[in-house]
Amino acid sequence: MSTYVYGITRAGHPGLPEELTGVGDPPRPVHLVRTGELSAIVSEAPEGLRPKRRDLLAHQTVLSEAGAGGSVLPMRFGSVSPDDEAVHTVLAEREKHYLERLDALEGKVEYNVKASHDEEAVLHHVLGSNTELRALSEANRAAGGGTYEQKIHLGERVAAAVQEQERQDGQLVRQALEGHAVDTNPGPESTGWLANISFLVQRDDSAPFTEAVDALRREAPHLVLQVNGPLPPYSFVE
Repeated sequence: MSTYVYGITRAGHPGLPEELTGVGDPPRPVHLVRTGELSAIVSEAPEGLRPKRRDLLAHQTVLSEAGAGGSVLPMRFGSVSPDDEAVHTVLAEREKHYLERLDALEGKVEYNVKASHDEEAVLHHVLGSNTELRALSEANRAAGGGTYEQKIHLGERVAAAVQEQERQDGQLVRQALEGHAVDTNPGPESTGWLANISFLVQRDDSAPFTEAVDALRREAPHLVLQVNGPLPPYSFVE
């Protein structure tokens, strides 16, 4: 039976709750694999594991329970080792690195912020802040909508202005929030988001961070901000 790895912590980490279970159906009991100054939080890995909601939540729950007692290096869902002995080997080989990362992440959590535009609101914002575009739009409207060529020209100008606004707002999100974080890590680019950034935040600074997000919403109502956290610091673990 292969070994499913949830995360890595110090050997002196407080014990996990009794009867804590993880992924699988039925859920597999969670235990620790200890080597030197480190412990890996593991269970048996079920065959044919898929990212179903039940197992994703189980993975998250194990890390949340472990994180309540101290720093944990979280593994991504689906991290599987051939067996416990292979886990022992990796812990021994990379002990210094893992201990350094545990020190760096002690008392910290991750917040992931994704930003997009409210389409109607950003159009109002762009037209309201660009006198030339507003004049073109008003001229077309006064002419009954304008000619086909005028409509195309206006549409291209508006699209370019919205694209530039996306660039500016991506910078705005980072600048508005990074002062409340100790580190940042941009996520993969996606056509659905103008910003996808993970922030490493001191656990005790969680409230000021979320207050800064609320302030940004008030400052830029054309932005739609999706915040996920506090999370284990997935984006800050190699």
